Amino acid sequence: MKQITYLICVVILVLGCSDTTDDGPINGNGIGQDSPIGVQLIFPQEDSLCNEGENPTPTESTVFFEWEPNDNAESYTLTVENLDTGVVTQHETSDFIFPVTISRAEAFRWFVEYNYQGESKVSASWNFYNAGPGVQTYAPFPAEIISPSMAQTISATNSVTLDWSGSDVDNDIVGYDVYFGSNNPPSLNTSDMSVDQLTVSVASGNTYYWNIVTKDAEGNSSESGVFEFRIL
Repeated sequence: MKQITYLICVVILVLGCSDTTDDGPINGNGIGQDSPIGVQLIFPQEDSLCNEGENPTPTESTVFFEWEPNDNAESYTLTVENLDTGVVTQHETSDFIFPVTISRAEAFRWFVEYNYQGESKVSASWNFYNAGPGVQTYAPFPAEIISPSMAQTISATNSVTLDWSGSDVDNDIVGYDVYFGSNNPPSLNTSDMSVDQLTVSVASGNTYYWNIVTKDAEGNSSESGVFEFRIL
């Protein structure tokens, strides 16, 4: 009888200590194995030079975008943005490899999303250059604006730190020009910065605009586009 009682206690302890969620057992990161998360991108790789397009012409090639499939997704939306022209295309697919014909020697950003129970699950956004004939050097990718974000409202303060991130497939960024002010477009505030942060003075009740120009050693440059924020 004591043996039976002991076995029942052991079973209760094992079941009570099992790490589960409504979606099944969880992994070491506390995420359910079947939990719906954004897909993981595979190709074209982040901040890379893509040389693997098929059926190339002097101006275009077909690139096969690839990501890891997610069991919770019935279909995916692939978004591809031409960073040079601003043109955005979206493609619906149930597959996890999808061909898109894009311009050569131009920069692109891409990401993948799907819907799960009415909620959008979005991957990271990756930049890449589609290689072009005879191109020896590529302009930096437009700087990624980190903070303040677009149209952000900030509590009353005397200063704000502008924060951004730059990248380049040639890895030869030499500096940033920061345009900042209460007029749109903003005027040049600081040139040839070697860091990716700048603290600027602000005043309550004003809207401010800012733009980052990224420059490389070959004389190429790119613009982030104008962002704005407001001080209460």
